[in-house]
Amino acid sequence: MKRTLLALSLAVATSLSLSACAAAQSTGAPSLAKRSVEGRFDVAPPAVVVTPPGPLPADLGGRLARWEADAAGAQQAFAAERAGTASLVSAAAGAPVASERWVVAQQAISRLTAARAPLTGALADIDRLYLDRRVDEAIDGLPDIYALRERLADLVSTQDAVLEALNSQLPGQ
Repeated sequence: MKRTLLALSLAVATSLSLSACAAAQSTGAPSLAKRSVEGRFDVAPPAVVVTPPGPLPADLGGRLARWEADAAGAQQAFAAERAGTASLVSAAAGAPVASERWVVAQQAISRLTAARAPLTGALADIDRLYLDRRVDEAIDGLPDIYALRERLADLVSTQDAVLEALNSQLPGQ
């Protein structure tokens, strides 16, 4: 009897849950199944072919070589001025602002800054060229231009750090 009662209660529970599922499906909600018109216009987008950059155009090769030579010369001039500037700044480290030693150290830092002008000028010209070619979508030679730009930017960054360190040693800075 217990088995019959248990089987009967299971049958009732199952039929109730099935009728609840059937009632839920007939609620009038739209079906999420794919309709016959869907997919008719599924067209794969055309493949985009991106041509890799070609070699550096001949007219730019000379400009890049000149900028690289200017930067190398500026780096040598900066290195030559650096030791003398560092000693003058060290001598002025304890001097009051606007004293003779302080002014001499400031002038040395100004000469050191001026020595790197061809490098910063070359970097500015390369930045302008890079942006102009990107705007014109002239991609040939961009890897070469970018590589030189990165080398010069690294030199400028290193020189900036040297100048900042020297300036920080002087009083009033």
